[in-house]
Amino acid sequence: DDLLIIIFDKAINVSCKYSLTSMPSAPIIWDKKNNKGKCRALIINSGNANAYTGIVGLNNIEKYTKELADYLSCSKKEILVSSTGVIGEQLNPNLICKKISKLSLSNNKMLIDAARSIWTTDTFVKTSIHKIKIKNQNIKIYGFAKGSGMINPNMGTMLAYIFIDCEIVSKILKKLLSDNIEETFNSISVDSDTSTSDTLMLFANPINKINLNNVYYKKISQTLNKVMKELSYKIISDGEGVKKLIKVNVKKAKSKSQAKNIAFSISNSPLVKTAIAGEDANWGRVVMAIGKTREKILQDKITIKFGNLLLAKKGERNRKVNLSKVDNYMKKNLIEIEVNLNLGNESTAVYGNDLNNEYIKINADYRS
Repeated sequence: DDLLIIIFDKAINVSCKYSLTSMPSAPIIWDKKNNKGKCRALIINSGNANAYTGIVGLNNIEKYTKELADYLSCSKKEILVSSTGVIGEQLNPNLICKKISKLSLSNNKMLIDAARSIWTTDTFVKTSIHKIKIKNQNIKIYGFAKGSGMINPNMGTMLAYIFIDCEIVSKILKKLLSDNIEETFNSISVDSDTSTSDTLMLFANPINKINLNNVYYKKISQTLNKVMKELSYKIISDGEGVKKLIKVNVKKAKSKSQAKNIAFSISNSPLVKTAIAGEDANWGRVVMAIGKTREKILQDKITIKFGNLLLAKKGERNRKVNLSKVDNYMKKNLIEIEVNLNLGNESTAVYGNDLNNEYIKINADYRS
């Protein structure tokens, strides 16, 4: 399966976040230009990113969105598009147009089928479903995503689509997305590469109607956070060739930006990643990764832990650490690195993964 079309009974509210790349794909350019926050249908294809395809790539989108708009008797500006796959190849719009003419509006599919249809190098299905009860109404928040390599914050290489079965005005929908993106999708990184196609869409499907006061907003936001966290965690767990996950906790920083800058410097470092792959607790590479950020820190105040094992403090290594315990810890599938800067009150946690031969193998053969 390499084509997904989602059709709503009517145009509904949607809020989107896109890659901050300066080389956006044709779908991102098209969506930003045309969509005004309403969606009647969504078209996603895999296998071809429709990126770096010039005016032809945009014209190809025009063709298949017009076909679907005519089929649904709606405006093409109410249709959102996404593509994922190889960069630089032209997409044949007729392949999509032919399928639109055969659509059955009563043809229901499973969420798992939707998730599978947008794979590229993914190895397992990424879905999440949670339910809450508000005013005797059962509200479902659910979604699916794809992503394995070329993952970095500011919408790392991934596509994600999340649905809230509740009527929510555009302003609140945007707030829900902004309130929950930083500690979920913007706190993961596989390889520090930011894609041309990264997209996150949040839809408000008006099955339930509720006046969202502060209490109800908080309930929905907390549940949405669970869905976003699960999807982002599944993406990082499926990093290309990944064998170990890395969680970097930076504590007592002067600011959130300082904490995040240092955390990603550590989790994205090829030297840290390869050390984790080799089960080597080389905390010196963590020191290096902190230093290359050029953040103003006091190295004599910093402590570094792997798990609960203190490896460095007061500007030098901890000579009392039990090395056999360290070696055993490094065999775990999730390695937690804690850096305490002892400078302030801000903290953050980001997820990364190891770098091994399998990642090289997958990406060396990606096109061929």
